Amino acid sequence: MEQLKTGDKAPEFQFTGQDGIVRSLSDYLGKKVILYFYPKDNTPGCTLEACSLRDGYDDLRDRGYEVIGVSADSAKSHDGFRSRFSLPFNLVSDQDKSILNAFGVWGEKKFMGKKFMGINRTTYVIDEKGMIASIIGKVNTKDHAKQVIEEMEK
Repeated sequence: MEQLKTGDKAPEFQFTGQDGIVRSLSDYLGKKVILYFYPKDNTPGCTLEACSLRDGYDDLRDRGYEVIGVSADSAKSHDGFRSRFSLPFNLVSDQDKSILNAFGVWGEKKFMGKKFMGINRTTYVIDEKGMIASIIGKVNTKDHAKQVIEEMEK
């Protein structure tokens, strides 16, 4: 699969939101979307990242952004994670890895000398026309909301 890049059309996908409504990425046309991919609910780095986006949520919304998180965790795991940390945005369960593969974030990782398959933490900022405006591969989990704003104001 060819790697996505800035200026490409974001791959279409559907998900069931926390309110039970089935949505598509195309439902967000006319809005900017922060689509962030993270490895696992309730882990230190993923919790920092989610809480940064939660804490910056009002500022992001004021700037016209919607936030959507994606991991391979189950919907039940997402429900607990969202509830535990009062996350105001949708978390998408992609257990079949179709979205992860479409965005090129599922791949080989290394940790403590071992290689394994997993989610490479990445954020895509998608513009109002559904095009990829920015790709953040080196995510600052502690200050991710601020990082996204700074990236888009360059």
